[in-house]
Amino acid sequence: MPQNSSPSDPADAHNRPASKGSSLGGWKLWLLKGVLWTTGVALAGALGIVLFVAIALSVAYPNLPDISDLLDYRPKLPLRVYSADGVIIGEFGEERRSLTPIQEIPKVMKDAVLAIEDARFFSHGGVDYLGVIRAGLANVGQAKRQGASTITMQVARNVYLSAEKTYTRKIYEILLTFKLEHLLTKDQILEIYMNQIFLGNRAYGFAAASEAYFGKPLKNISVAEAAMLAGLPKAPSAYNPIINPKRARSRQLYIIDRMEENGFITAEQAKAAKDEELKVKSGPDAGRVHAEYVAETVRQLVYNQYGDETYTRGLNVYTTLRSTDQTVAYKALRKGIMDYERRQIYRGPEKFIDLPSNPQETDDAIDDALTENPDNGDVRSAVVLEANPKRILAMRQNGETVEITGEGLKPAQSGLADKAGPNIKIRRGALIRVVQTPKNTWEITQLPEVEGAFVALDPRDGSIRALVGGFDFEKNKFNHVTQAWRQPGSSFKPFIYSAALEKGFTPATVVNDAPLFFDAGVTGGQPWEPKNYDGQFEGPMSLRTGLKKSKNMVSIRVLQAVGAPYAQDWITRFGFEAEKHPAYLTMALGAGSVTPMQMATAYSVFANGGYRVNPYLITRITDQRGKVVLETKPPVLDDSARVIDARNAFIMDSLLQEVARSGTAARAQSTLKRPDLFGKTGTTNDSIDTWFVGFQPTLTAAVWMGYDTPKKLGDRETGGGLSLPIWINFMEYALKGVPVAEYPAPEGVVNSGGEWYYSEYARGSGVSAVGMQDPAAAAPGAPAAPGTPIQVLPPSDERKRILDLFKN
Repeated sequence: MPQNSSPSDPADAHNRPASKGSSLGGWKLWLLKGVLWTTGVALAGALGIVLFVAIALSVAYPNLPDISDLLDYRPKLPLRVYSADGVIIGEFGEERRSLTPIQEIPKVMKDAVLAIEDARFFSHGGVDYLGVIRAGLANVGQAKRQGASTITMQVARNVYLSAEKTYTRKIYEILLTFKLEHLLTKDQILEIYMNQIFLGNRAYGFAAASEAYFGKPLKNISVAEAAMLAGLPKAPSAYNPIINPKRARSRQLYIIDRMEENGFITAEQAKAAKDEELKVKSGPDAGRVHAEYVAETVRQLVYNQYGDETYTRGLNVYTTLRSTDQTVAYKALRKGIMDYERRQIYRGPEKFIDLPSNPQETDDAIDDALTENPDNGDVRSAVVLEANPKRILAMRQNGETVEITGEGLKPAQSGLADKAGPNIKIRRGALIRVVQTPKNTWEITQLPEVEGAFVALDPRDGSIRALVGGFDFEKNKFNHVTQAWRQPGSSFKPFIYSAALEKGFTPATVVNDAPLFFDAGVTGGQPWEPKNYDGQFEGPMSLRTGLKKSKNMVSIRVLQAVGAPYAQDWITRFGFEAEKHPAYLTMALGAGSVTPMQMATAYSVFANGGYRVNPYLITRITDQRGKVVLETKPPVLDDSARVIDARNAFIMDSLLQEVARSGTAARAQSTLKRPDLFGKTGTTNDSIDTWFVGFQPTLTAAVWMGYDTPKKLGDRETGGGLSLPIWINFMEYALKGVPVAEYPAPEGVVNSGGEWYYSEYARGSGVSAVGMQDPAAAAPGAPAAPGTPIQVLPPSDERKRILDLFKN
C-alpha cells in the first residue's frame, strides 16, 4: 500500500514553491482579464453614450425651441401705476417684475447670487462638470439631494421647460444650455436670470423682490439684504423673510459665508452683514400708499385702450396724484368714519370660534381665524381669550396679546353686559376688532358700515391730487367718488345763488325766512313742508346771511324768484346733468343727484374764476423702455372754457368765504387760521347724506359720508360735524407752505357799503327784496325783474303762488 506523505516530506517541501507560483500567476491572469473586460465594457458604454447623445442631438436638437428672441429679452411685465412724484400705487399682472439691465444690477447682488447658485458661472461652458461630481459625491448616502444646476441651466428650465423631473426634460435642458451659451454672452444670460427667476410674494426678478421685501430699489440694497434675496430662488416660500424669518435668516448667514469663501466680500464685511438688522416689510400695508381706487380707475382706462396687452407689455402710467396728499386724504377719511363709528351702538363680534383646551391647538385655531379675517389697515382683528366688564384679553397675529381696559371698553359696553344677547356678547372665542390709541393703549371697535368719499383736485387745470373712493377697497370696491349718485343737500345751494346773481340778485337782497307748504296734489306724493335744520324761522335777512346760515326757506324763495327751469339750465354750466335735477323747487335744497367728483368739479368753477375744467388723472404712459406712448397736456383756461362770468365767480367766492368764516363752516377758518378758505356744508333730509365741499384758490376738495343703502346717520349728524373735519384734516397738511391768496376784483364789480355788487346793480337797481308784503309782487311763476321787490302775500295767496311755481 502506498504510504501517506508527511508535511516534513522532502518531496512535498520541494513541490510547494512551484504550486504557489502557479496560483499567483493565475490570479494575475484573471485580474488582467477583468481589467480588460471592464475597460471593454466602459469603452462600449462610452461609445453607447456617444451614440445615444448623437442620436439625441440629431432627434432633439432640431426640436429645441427657438431662443433667438432672448437676444431681445422681453418678459411679461405688469402694468404699473405711479403717483406724480414717482411712488408706485398699483400693479396689475400675473407677474410682478421690473426689467433691470445687467449694468444696473448692483455688484453685491450679482455676487450674492453667484456665491450660492453658481460660483464658477464665468468659467464653465454651461454645465459645471466639477459641480456635478461634487454634488454626486455629496449625495452619496444623503436622503436630501444636492443639485448641480448652473445659472444657464436654470434659465433654460425657467424660460422654456416645465418643472417635471424626467430624463427627457433633463436632456432638453442640457441641450438648451449649450445652445444658450453659444448664442448669448454670460452677461446676457445672467441678466435674464436676474429678471426672470420667481422669488415669492408675486415678485419675479431681484428688482421686484427688493421692493416686495424691503420696499427699496435694488440699487440701494446692502450685503445683508442681497444675501437674504439670494436665498430665495431655491425655495421662495420656505425662505420668505416675511413668512419664515428664522429659515430665511439661516440661509442668509450661509450665503454670507459663501460670499466670503469666494472672495466676494472681506471678513469684516461678512461680520457687518451678519450683524445688520434688516427691516423687512411686515405685510402688504407696510409703507404702502393707499390709492387702490385710483389704481383701479387707471387700470380700466388703460384696458379700454390696450386690451389684454395691458397686463404684459410693461406699461407705466403716471398720474396727477401726489403720494403725500393721497396718504393724508386716506387717513383723514378713515379717521372721520371711525370717529363716527365710535358713537354707534355695538353690533357684536364678527364671529365666534371654538377654542380647544390644548394650547397648541388653540394657537392654530386663532391663526386660522385671523388669516380668514385679516387686519383692515389700523383696524386690527383679534380673538378674545378672556372677557369681563372690566377687562378683555385678546390675541392677535403671531401670538401678540392685547389687554383692553378702562376707556378702551366704552365702545362695546353693551357687549360686556350680563344681559347681552348671544350674538352681541363678548366672550372667549369672539373675533373682535381693536385699534391702538395715541396713548399706545388698545380700544375695542368694529368695522364700519357707513361709507365715505374724498376727492381733491387743482381747480386751475383739473388735475386730481387725491382720491379715496371708500373706507377700504378690499371691503367695498365701489368707487363712491365717481359712482355714488347722492343728494347734495345744502351744498347745492351756491349754484342756485349763482343763477340768481344773473337775475339781478345781490348779496344784499333781502329774502324772507318764513314757512312754506306744498300739498300732495302738487308734489304727486307726500305733502311737503320744508323746514330749516334748526326748525326756526328768522324772518327777513340778506342773501349773504341766508347762505351762511344755510336757510332752506331763503333758498326756496330765491329759486321761486329765479324760476326753476332757468336754474336747471344754469347748473349745467358747472357739469351737472339737467335730468338728474328736475325743475322743481326741491332743487333749491339739493334734492337732485350728484357724485362727489361732480361737486368738486363744479366748485372749481368758483375757485378758478369761472372756467369749467374736466378732472383728469393720467399725465403720461410709457412703455417698458421709457418711451412715451401717450401724454396729456394740462388744459389752458381761455374763453372757450369759460362758463360763468368772472363777476359771478367773484361774488360767489365772497359769499362762500363768509360761510367758512362765520357760517355753518366757520370751523374751517378758525382751525386753519387763514382767510382764503371757501365752501359750503350739506346735510340732506333726515341726515342721510352729509357733505362739505370747499376750496382754496389752488385746491378744491369734496367730502361725502353716508350709507350705501340710504338710512339716517343720526338726528344730530350734519355736514359740519361729519364731513367738514375730514376736509380740515386734509387741508391742514395740503396747504402747508401755500401762501394766502386773495381774489382780485374783476372788471364790472364794485364795493358799496362793504358789499360787492355787479356795477349795474350797485345803485339799488337789482332785486332789493323777495318774499316781503307788496301788492305789486310779481305774477306767479315769473322771475323777478331787477329793482322789483317781491313781497310776502297773505298766507293763502302765498301758498297758492308757490304751489303754482312747483308745477313748473
